[in-house]
Amino acid sequence: QVQLVESGGGSVQAGGALRLSCAASGLSVITSCLGWFRQAPGKEREAVSTIGAYGRIRYADSVKGRFTIFISKDSAKKSVYLEMNNLKPEDTAMYYCAADSIGRGYDELSQMNYNIWGQGTQVTVS
Repeated sequence: QVQLVESGGGSVQAGGALRLSCAASGLSVITSCLGWFRQAPGKEREAVSTIGAYGRIRYADSVKGRFTIFISKDSAKKSVYLEMNNLKPEDTAMYYCAADSIGRGYDELSQMNYNIWGQGTQVTVS
């Protein structure tokens, strides 16, 4: 069974940092397209950053230069991370990890590209 479990969220002050983790089971983090999305109260879910099956990395304009997505070099850990620096209050949201395990072929920044979703981890910046 394919499963994604996020962790690492919390409350920080503006300018602070957090690292989110997404542990994947039942799929390869190397050959799957993975992404981080977020949803703030009253807003639609939006893409934050994605890493494609061939390693192509993309970021939303709002987080470029502040956030970094990466996969553990220890492939046995099967995790994808989101390093978030210089956090701003507008980064406050529920953050979700997503995976495309079947090759949907949509744009990597589109939610439609992902068939597996985690439960989310809350990030609050004050």
